[in-house]
Amino acid sequence: MKKIIYYLLLCSFNFGFSQSNVTTYTYAIKGLDTLKMDVYTPKKMKKNDSVPVLLWMHGGGFVGGSRSYPSEVKLAELAAEKGYLGISISYRLTRKGQPTGFGCDCPKADKLLTFKNAAIDFLDAAKFIYENRALLGADTTKIIAGGSSAGAEGMLNAVYMREYFIDDLKNYQKIKFAGVFSLAGAMVNADYVSKDNALPSVFFHGTADNLVPFASAPHHLCKPEKKGYIMLDGSSTIVDRLLELEMPYYFYKVIGGKHELSNIPFDQLDEVFEFFNNTIFKREVIQTVRIIKKT
Repeated sequence: MKKIIYYLLLCSFNFGFSQSNVTTYTYAIKGLDTLKMDVYTPKKMKKNDSVPVLLWMHGGGFVGGSRSYPSEVKLAELAAEKGYLGISISYRLTRKGQPTGFGCDCPKADKLLTFKNAAIDFLDAAKFIYENRALLGADTTKIIAGGSSAGAEGMLNAVYMREYFIDDLKNYQKIKFAGVFSLAGAMVNADYVSKDNALPSVFFHGTADNLVPFASAPHHLCKPEKKGYIMLDGSSTIVDRLLELEMPYYFYKVIGGKHELSNIPFDQLDEVFEFFNNTIFKREVIQTVRIIKKT
């Protein structure tokens, strides 16, 4: 196994919130890909503190995006302001440079491999946090798994379908998550959400999303005769499972909304963090659906 190399990059950003320290680590090396995470630490965090974590996977269709985009930085900064470690990660962009992209011409097997790689990378990032919890000041019993669009797909498959995608589960047997924050995400099969693994979850999704299905539908709305035809279960289907299992959820759905619901909803984040505060820390069962009609 290749030795993981740590390095530090100390800098500060200001997006309207209190400044926090940011440190960059290499959490895995996969062939030519050096995978990094930016860890934003609460400004007033003390040496021996142990705080909850928001582990975030950016979007970009598995061809682009960045952990250091302004929106991802702003989210991590806000998480640090709320008393979390805000952690934004890079991961393998498996479809970058591929002529078929990630749409209907991308074969189903390649899509599944892309989801698998992303799920493994997300779990490797969580494993790095667990193994370095003292160094980071992370409370690994309170890791909220989050992601947008492609990042939400990778994250949801990592949280709920590791048995399907991971060959050697022993590598991740100690990795547990406390909550889910998904923006326009979907997973391969929501039947994998069970009483044993269901978590307090937040979903934002538009009912007319033409890329990632809102409920259960083909990815990118591909026709059955296309190579890239694969059914996915989106936010609505996952919420139905959580309702059946009597688990907490917060579902923000926009009637007529498209893939713009993958954008980080900064004006709604106070409610999101309050939901996690009540359901993870106070262990309340809250099931909320907010329905907005697109104008």
